[in-house]
Order: sequence, then C-alpha cells, then structure tokens
Amino acid sequence: MSANKKDRVDFLDKATEMIVKNVSNERFGVSELAEELHISRSNLLRKVKSATNLSASQFIRKVRLEMAMDMLKDTSLTVSEISYKVGFGSSSYFIKCFREQYGYPPGEAGKQEVGTPKPEEQVEEAFETSARKSRLFSKPILILAISALVVTGISFLIFFDRPLEQEQNLQPEKSIAVLPFKNESSDSSNLYFVNGLMESTLNNLQKIKNLRVLSRSSVEKYRNSVKTIPEIAQELNVSYLVEGSGQKVGDQVLLNIQLIDASGDKHLWAEQYNREVVDIFAIQNEVATKIAKSVKAIVTPAELRQIQKQPTENMLAYDYYLQGLDPFSSRTREGLEEAIDLFKKAIDEDQEFALAYANVAISYYLLEMFQTEKQYTEEINSYSDKALLYDSKSAESLTAKAFYYIQTGEYTLALPYLEKALEYNPNSSLAIQMLADFYFRLTPNTEKYLQYALRGTQIDAMGNDSVTKSYAYVQLSNALVSSGFIDEALKYTNMSLDYNPTNYYAPHLKAFTLFAKDGNVNRTQKLLNREWKKDTTRLDILQDLAKMFYLKEDYDSAYYYFQKFVEGREKRGLDIYKQEDAKIAMVYEKVGQKEEAKKYFKSFSEYCEKDQSVYRNANLAVKFAYEGKKEEAIEQLKIFSGTDNYPYWFLMIEQDPLFKNLKNNPEFKITVAKIKRRFWREHERMSLALESGGLL
Repeated sequence: MSANKKDRVDFLDKATEMIVKNVSNERFGVSELAEELHISRSNLLRKVKSATNLSASQFIRKVRLEMAMDMLKDTSLTVSEISYKVGFGSSSYFIKCFREQYGYPPGEAGKQEVGTPKPEEQVEEAFETSARKSRLFSKPILILAISALVVTGISFLIFFDRPLEQEQNLQPEKSIAVLPFKNESSDSSNLYFVNGLMESTLNNLQKIKNLRVLSRSSVEKYRNSVKTIPEIAQELNVSYLVEGSGQKVGDQVLLNIQLIDASGDKHLWAEQYNREVVDIFAIQNEVATKIAKSVKAIVTPAELRQIQKQPTENMLAYDYYLQGLDPFSSRTREGLEEAIDLFKKAIDEDQEFALAYANVAISYYLLEMFQTEKQYTEEINSYSDKALLYDSKSAESLTAKAFYYIQTGEYTLALPYLEKALEYNPNSSLAIQMLADFYFRLTPNTEKYLQYALRGTQIDAMGNDSVTKSYAYVQLSNALVSSGFIDEALKYTNMSLDYNPTNYYAPHLKAFTLFAKDGNVNRTQKLLNREWKKDTTRLDILQDLAKMFYLKEDYDSAYYYFQKFVEGREKRGLDIYKQEDAKIAMVYEKVGQKEEAKKYFKSFSEYCEKDQSVYRNANLAVKFAYEGKKEEAIEQLKIFSGTDNYPYWFLMIEQDPLFKNLKNNPEFKITVAKIKRRFWREHERMSLALESGGLL
C-alpha cells in the first residue's frame, strides 16, 4: 500500500471512529468532527472529498446509515428507535435517507439480500436528491419543535411542513406551477445550475401579485414523473405549467422553456435560448415577463423593477450561490452548514450580494432556533443588515432581519419585516409560513394563524401521495382544535391515520383531540404512554404524560416523567416548554425536591418577564397562584379575560392544580366564565366566516 493510500485509510478509520463514538448525538456534524480530529474544517472537507468523493456531511450520514443497517440485522429494535440511536432526529427523514442509500426502506432490511451499498457516485446523487426533496419539518435539527397539548397553551408545531389542504377544486384563473427543469448536460455535476435556472424563474414569477405561483417544494415530486400535463395540473390545482430543460457547456447556457395551458394541454409560449452564462439574468427576466404577458397577468412598474434587478454581476459568485441552494433547501444541520460555506464564498466574490448575505443569516438562525445557548445572534444581525443594505426590498433580506428579532425575542420588531417581505413577494412561501408560525408560536393569535395557514395552501399545493396527505391533515387538525373545532379536528386526525398509520405525530394529536372532546384523563394517559413506549426519546410526549398525572394530582408519577423530560431537555441544550416550569416546580416541591423546585420556579418567573404573548397575563396568574398571591392571580386572569384569539386549551384553566385554592372564589369563577364566553363568541364568528368561504 502506498504511503498516500495508507494515510487516506488511516484518516478514514479515525474519522469513522469519531462518528461512531458520537453517533447518537444528532448535533454531531462537520464542525464537531473537525474538532475531534484536531484539524480545520476546510482541511476536513478536503481530506474527505479526496478519500471518498463525498462531502463531509454526506460521509457522516453514510456512516450513520451503515450502522443503522447493522442494527437492523442484529437487533430487535424498531426503526424509530434505531433512527434516534444513529443520530437522526426524525424517523421519517431517516427512512428517506436509508431508502436513497440502499434502495429499499429500513423496514424491509431483514428481507433483503444485503450486500455492499451503492457505488459512491450513486450514493452522492441519492443524497443530493434527498436534500432537494427534504422539508424543514421532518429534519433532525427541528424535530423537537414538534409537540402537543400544554394545559396553558398548545404548541404542536409542524414548522415549514406540509400545508393544509383547501377542500375546493376551483382553479384560480392565473395560477402557475414551474416544474423542475431537466438537466440535459452530460455532466451530472451541472444539475445545481439547472436547478438554479428553475429557482430563479420561480422567484421572478412569485414577485407578481396578480399570479398565484406554487412553491418549489410543491412541484419537486414531479421531477421524474411520467404523469401527463393535465394530471399534474389537476393535482396541483393550477391553470398553467412551465416546463424547462437546460444544460451548461463551458461558458454557454442552452435553455428550452415553454408555457402550457393545462386545460387544453396546449402551448401558449415557447422559446429556445443559446446564450453565454453572463446573459443568464437577461434570460430569466425575459422568461418571467413573457410568461406574465401570455397569461395576461398585471405586472406593476414596481414588480417589474424587482424582476429586472440583477442579484450580482459576478458570475463566479452566482455559481457559488446556486451550489448552495440545494443543501440550503434540505434544512438539515449538515446541509445548512454546507450552504453557509458556499454562500460565504459567493460573498467573497461579490461583497454586495444581498441574497447570499440573507441566506447566510437565515441558515444561522435555523441552525440553533430551539437551542438554549445562542452563538450566532451577532452573525444573524450582521448578515441580515448587509442583505438589507444591498437590497431592502428583497423578501429574503427582510425575512432574515425578522429572524434576528425573533432570535432576540423582540417579536413586535420582527412582525413588520415579515409583513413587508410578503408585500414585496406576495407568493413567498417562506414569508407566509413564518407569519403562520408567528401567530401560532411567537405571538399567538388563533384567527391569524388559521388565516395564514389557509393562505399558505394557495402557495403550497399538497402532494398526492399518502404520506404527504397524512401530515397535511395533522396540521389542519391542529389548527382546527386550537380554534375549538373539535369534531372537525378529530375527523382530519383520523383521515391522517387512514392515509399513513405510521404517522409520527397523528396519534399524539388524536389523544389530545379526544381529551378536548370529553376530558377523559385516564384514556389520554394510556394513549400517550403507548406512543411514548414506541420512542422513549420524545420530549413532547414526556411532558404531556407528566401533565396528565399532574392534573390528577398524582405527583409521584408526574415527577417520574417530568424528571426524564428535564434531563432530556438539559442534555440536548434545548430552549423548549419553559412555560411548563411552574408545573415542574410544583411537582418537585410536592415530592420534597425543594431546591430543584426553586430552580424551576425561578426559570418560570424569568420566562414570564420576557413573555410578550397573549398568554402573558395568564402566565403571571400562574406565577402569583404558585406564590399564594390570590388577589394578584385573579387580577391577572381578569386582564387575560379581555384577550382575543387564544387557544381552546385555556378553557381548561380551572382544572390546573395551581389554581386549586382559587376554585371557590366567586371572582375566579366569574372570570373563568368570561374567558369561556369570549372564546366561544370568537369561535362562532370564525365558524360563520369559514362556512361562508366553503372551508368548513
């Protein structure tokens, strides 16, 4: 063996050893591996690429999947258990990656004649495909954002995930889907460039308010589809489709693009371009304006200026930017880190590249959005400011700045940036989804949450596959139960399970939808316990199980589950469920853990000080009730009773043991009754609006 080959083998052995050692840590990525090997990140990337022809993140993932295969063959663990043991925070994402590497799902591993994995070139291509198709909400970095009922508010969040399905088949007159462009280059490495052409065409069309333009994620499933144009259009509920193919040969770009009227499968406009790479922006602008003209869309002068704005004059910078889009879209930790490196290279080539600055800021935010310790706050601020400096009317720049204010907890400052982003890009899926999340999680408002969730359905068309439908119905069910539409929520939860019985979140939500219907605590405990046993790492179920025992004042059992929950939260460094710390404090106090109780009540008090949501006064009422300050607690509840658009779960506030000493107080009873009346009055108004719009 040559010295160079031996060095490569030794390096890979050492790198593999470090990955195996940290395999259960989902946050162990490229930076952590470089640190373990005592080399720079750039040196690691170079060594891995040289030895395996894979990126460092792909190499880490490949080792994880190979370990998973060994476990599937040699243990009786479930697929879900194995996915977490090898560092995948989401079992659905694990299944997707496993299928890409081995050609079949992990559940069939025992039935296969297992040999060597695909050749590395195929593995790399599979990972690229997986990254393109991935969605933010089934990714390891964000798995712990998913949760269910909390007694003082629901936080079952499927962030940037599958949209709700609008139960109507009316096709808006000017609705367009841009299908994935086909790569006609003999060199498959040019795929990112062709994808970039499609993305840019899509982005330009999205700036036209008179058009409804579907998001990239809505059409990705049709990349290699054999379905006809009318079939695709019907599934996506659009009137027009844009098809394209392209290739990059040296400095030349060859692009074929056509606009199709789906109703008659007829071509409205088609063009062939053979230009130099430097003319790419002129091509993109021409395509957008000709498509708009062909469908008779109104394009305002301001929109035209936005379309014609050239993102950069440096083609090498643009090339790095295009390379970063696929890993950026994956929303995995490894993908985001890879994207950051590429966007920074773009910035090195063009110091005024607003889109690159914005995407770096967004990537940094996504990397640690649920972590307790924030290390990228200044980077998010700096890069978003640079993005705004060089393009103040870019939806990406504005959203990046909104992320900075969300990171610092200044939600009222974040909102105008999100609203302005949607104004400049009326079809921005990112802005709409963030506004839905804003009114669901950050500054709760059930009516606006439902409003933006429904608006999102016009941008993100729900896929026709059963898994996608299943998760879409879960999100719809959550929105409905939060607004008090219990029977409708249960209907969609059951439909979710009909489409996909293995849906990760539907059984959890169903348990609480049933609880909302009849308040049966014992049944809810049994259902939750059954789900927790399937995956004992789930913190969302753990804290809910603990609360069920807490409601029954079975403090020993509540302590058992809360203890596991807080250990998991602290071990993973997550900043989640802080609103539950008062309950945790009370349970710890009841079982004699006085010092720990003080710690968690202090944490809850600090949470109350920072709370800007509609829950603030309700949380302060909890704080004062814990401290035995009855009058102050009732006063805060009185203030809260004047609040609108809070979730259904607040109607159960009198069941909370923290308010046990207030139950016989006449003012407490009157205030709780007022809270209930106000909720149902708002519910009735929303119900009439939804029915008149044909949505219920």
